[in-house]
Amino acid sequence: MIMRNATDRIVVIGAGHAASEFAGALRGGGFPGPVLMLGEEAHLPYQRPPLSKAFLSGEAPLGALELKSAAAYEKMGVEVRTAARVAAIDRRARRIELEHGGFECYGKLVLATGGRARPLAVRGLENARKPANLHYLRTVADAGPVRELLRPGLRLVIIGGGYVGLEVAAVARKRGLEVTVLEALPRLLARVTAAEISAFYERIHHDAGVAIRTRAAVRRIETDPTGDRVVAVHTEDEVIAADLVLAGVGQIPNVELAERCALAVDNGVVVDEHSRSSDPDIFAIGDCSNHPSALYRRRLRLESVPNALGQARAAAATLCGSPRAYDAVPWFWSDQYDLKLQMVGLSHGHDRVITRGGQEERSFITFYLEAGRIIAADAVNRPKDFLAAKRLVGELARIAPESLADESRPLQSTARTVN
Repeated sequence: MIMRNATDRIVVIGAGHAASEFAGALRGGGFPGPVLMLGEEAHLPYQRPPLSKAFLSGEAPLGALELKSAAAYEKMGVEVRTAARVAAIDRRARRIELEHGGFECYGKLVLATGGRARPLAVRGLENARKPANLHYLRTVADAGPVRELLRPGLRLVIIGGGYVGLEVAAVARKRGLEVTVLEALPRLLARVTAAEISAFYERIHHDAGVAIRTRAAVRRIETDPTGDRVVAVHTEDEVIAADLVLAGVGQIPNVELAERCALAVDNGVVVDEHSRSSDPDIFAIGDCSNHPSALYRRRLRLESVPNALGQARAAAATLCGSPRAYDAVPWFWSDQYDLKLQMVGLSHGHDRVITRGGQEERSFITFYLEAGRIIAADAVNRPKDFLAAKRLVGELARIAPESLADESRPLQSTARTVN
């Protein structure tokens, strides 16, 4: 159906954290017009981080992951349409075409399309059909089958030693699987943290019984004669038998709709500080967007819930007539075993590392400095220090390294006295 009077209507493509938060912030900001949210999945917007943690372990049912209930969206006056895939955007007519027919018009359009798991591209997977025991982990549809297959004694091979791979490894070991993690780079978490943190997590997983292989790029996937199941994963030096394989090798932003309607795209939909794209009537928020960072003086595309929520609120404020630049300090977290890793800032370019506390106590915080300024920090089981670190990173503070390392001086009071 074509809506012909939709000049005040906001349509959101996507139904994840960013979309849900945006809809709530719109109403909280006083936007009175119609709001339509279109999601490809059959579910209402839900939390994704627990998919590799509490949901995968069986501790959290699907219902507990919902961000808001159907009744909550109805009360807000937000129409949420699930299993609705958008095929194209017509910028001139200001309408979108749905895959199964029909159009929806918009006054403003918000892209909250997120991303998808990056598929493995190695020998043995040339067949278009994915082996039944090779899995990715991005949606509930991905996580549900994996959860059912985590049975004691099975041999799980995880390709990728990033957050998702290590979180799954922790859950799988708790459930009694034999777990091998293959990481192509020289160390775990190499893209996001310092060598000291990598070594700590490698030791933690080793002590839990996980076999860690670094510098272990996958060369070939060996399947059974039918091609239906993976039986082994080949690296340059080793053949690892597998009953189950999970690939966590990154994410691809969903920017195809933006590309087809000729929006500016460069590792995400290019937006300004208000999340507005190269078309003033189209915004992009969350994992699919590439935004300017005043703190780091470069453009960033971040894959994190805090980023999605912050961008959503800033975009909603702008559309409600109170423009607010998005300039939050990036932060992330990861739960593995009894360890909560909280990370703030981006450590790329650091020239010095200072650690406060001891790894042997499994409670410490590591600061990354560049030219004397604190640009990032990783905290393990140190929630209070992490809160202080968020402020320090946001100010690019200069603090004497000996003060950062000295636990006799409360980091909170140090943070309050920064100039």
